[in-house]
Amino acid sequence: MSPRAGQAGHPARTLAFVESPVQLLNVLEWAHLHGLHDPGPSGPAEPSGADAGGVGAATASVPPPALPTQPGPAHIGPAHAGPAHVDHAHGGSAHAGPVPAVPAQGRRLPAGAAAAGAVAGGTAAGGAELTVVVLSPTDPMTRGQLRRMADLARDEGYRVRWEEARGGTTAPFHTIGGLAGSLRRADRIVMGDPFSRYVQLLLTITRARDLVVVDDGTATMEFVAQLARGERLVRWHRKGGRPGARDLLFAPVSSSARRRLTPSDRRRVEVFSSMPVTEIPDGVTVTANDFAWTRARFGPPRITQSADLVGTSLVETGVVDGDRYLEAVRNLAKAHGATRYFAHRRESAEKLHRLAAETGLEIVRPDLPLELIARRGPIGRTILSFPSTVVHTLPLALAGTGVRVAVCDIDPTWLTDTASPRAQGFLSGVTGTARDVHRLAAVSPA
Repeated sequence: MSPRAGQAGHPARTLAFVESPVQLLNVLEWAHLHGLHDPGPSGPAEPSGADAGGVGAATASVPPPALPTQPGPAHIGPAHAGPAHVDHAHGGSAHAGPVPAVPAQGRRLPAGAAAAGAVAGGTAAGGAELTVVVLSPTDPMTRGQLRRMADLARDEGYRVRWEEARGGTTAPFHTIGGLAGSLRRADRIVMGDPFSRYVQLLLTITRARDLVVVDDGTATMEFVAQLARGERLVRWHRKGGRPGARDLLFAPVSSSARRRLTPSDRRRVEVFSSMPVTEIPDGVTVTANDFAWTRARFGPPRITQSADLVGTSLVETGVVDGDRYLEAVRNLAKAHGATRYFAHRRESAEKLHRLAAETGLEIVRPDLPLELIARRGPIGRTILSFPSTVVHTLPLALAGTGVRVAVCDIDPTWLTDTASPRAQGFLSGVTGTARDVHRLAAVSPA
């Protein structure tokens, strides 16, 4: 899809809505591929939410400085398994360990200077403007990672608008009201989570002709499949259950969003994904995300001789039994000599306390998405994971480094009684479709 999606003679106005750090990372990857940049001080002013997040005047472009050796992310021992970030009402955060600085970099030039050929290495493409709107969640870990990613987006030259979208009962009304004008003016909408009720509600306001869905992990696979089959949009781990009262109340909005996400003569739809997409709806453009921005921006990493283990929130979402999960982590770490456990941002502090105490693993709560943490290093020569997004993304982000990604299947006996009937098949599909990974059998009790 061309960055020039606006009216003739005008740059395309793009709004990107994100609710997680991974979504924001993939917006940056998408913008990098399409050559988007900020138009500079001459562009229209964008009001902000709780965090101004505006981009100052861009400086002359210089080659990015060599990346310094980075300290590791915040580490949590058995007695310190709380969140690494405690976000306060006005954007401050407290850290439970050393947090590495985002490396400095040269900013991109305003559109006029870029057109004059002042950008090193050639002229920036498209002249399109991008504003990233963060619909901030309440979870402290997610907020902390989002603030770090927002800093990276600003450093790349994009506008960032932070919305306290869940900051009280009236917050949604203030957020939607404040965004209505920008939504109506936007030529393109980029979204990280088409299942989000917030995003679905915002889609009813926009007149944009171009809609882009960037990866929100493995949920992207399910979204594309549901769109192709004309099904209602339901997250995979909830499918099979009876709709609740809120689902029924919101059903008209969800149906409207599904119609808007269906390509037509008046609307183009792009899916930007590193996930394997097999059921492609008619008219949908699928663009591959190969993490080119991440590889150009970070690393290569220093590689250690040990193994690292990546955690999952399948216990928190009610899919996997907590005791079975702990036993699997213990056996997997023992079998492969893992010493560190990279926690998922939604894993509970209580569960991580127990993991640290009973497995001896060093618990690490990353302050950025794992793709960036791994690319910066240090990282183990082998990365062990259960079925999750990272079995698809890490081989791309770490291409050429020699790091091996291995995935362990979820044994059906680990599933809870309340898990969706589709859970086992979906998780097996995540593992089976992963490229460039080593597949491990489900670990057995010692």
